[in-house]
Amino acid sequence: MRGSLGEKIGEGVFADVHAWAPGQVVKLFKAGVSRRLSGHEARMTRAVFAAGGPAPEVLDKVTLDGRFGIVLPRFDGPTLLQLSRSGGVTREQAGAILATLYMAVHKTPPPPDVLPLRDWMDGALRSNADRIPKHIATGILALIDHLAPGDGLCHVDLHPGNVIMTAEGPRLIDWPFVVRAPAALDLAQAHVALSEIAPDVVDDPERPRALNAAVQSEYARLAGMSPASLTAATQLYLPIARTWFLTGPVPSPAQRERLIERIEAALRSED
Repeated sequence: MRGSLGEKIGEGVFADVHAWAPGQVVKLFKAGVSRRLSGHEARMTRAVFAAGGPAPEVLDKVTLDGRFGIVLPRFDGPTLLQLSRSGGVTREQAGAILATLYMAVHKTPPPPDVLPLRDWMDGALRSNADRIPKHIATGILALIDHLAPGDGLCHVDLHPGNVIMTAEGPRLIDWPFVVRAPAALDLAQAHVALSEIAPDVVDDPERPRALNAAVQSEYARLAGMSPASLTAATQLYLPIARTWFLTGPVPSPAQRERLIERIEAALRSED
């Protein structure tokens, strides 16, 4: 079904979301976003859906006024972030929802064209060579080489703003950063996002920290691991997760300095 561009119903860093056809939306990438990135997201979303993962179905691809777009099912409902802020769900409930989604991702067989962590991070570091100190880039790649290779699927951007709470249950969106890696990478990314980045930009810094604790605790339970074992596994991937944040637009100058200090301290401990 061919749609037409309707009202804007959402906006992110890289794209706007508009109504398209009945039951459909188009994720329309902003001018300046490379076709390589937007096309990659379309391929990854389609591949994970085909593998049985919790990704939406890619219904079509379009180009409007030079902007590339992905046509997706329309998910109606608030985000988990909105519900958490309004008190519609408790931190424990939000943590359980996120942990269950993480588990669904990690149980999905990685599609063949999903990049291994080493290749993925090498490309990100090369693209951001002017923003990432060279000694950190070298150290992070050496750390990845030192760690046991993982063959699982990670979303790498699973946070409450990317979960839409529909009448049929939670739906996970935004799949441009999927990578082949151990599950600990996703849990490390959650820790950094919720315990180190988010507290600086919310009214109650303890809210995202408590959510992270709930996510980690419930994930350990679902995985049949002790919390201590999960923490130990996650710790190994924290420098990589922090470096991932340095490649994006999130950190403020103060956050950037703290992330660099923590990455450097972790890399020194590996020497």
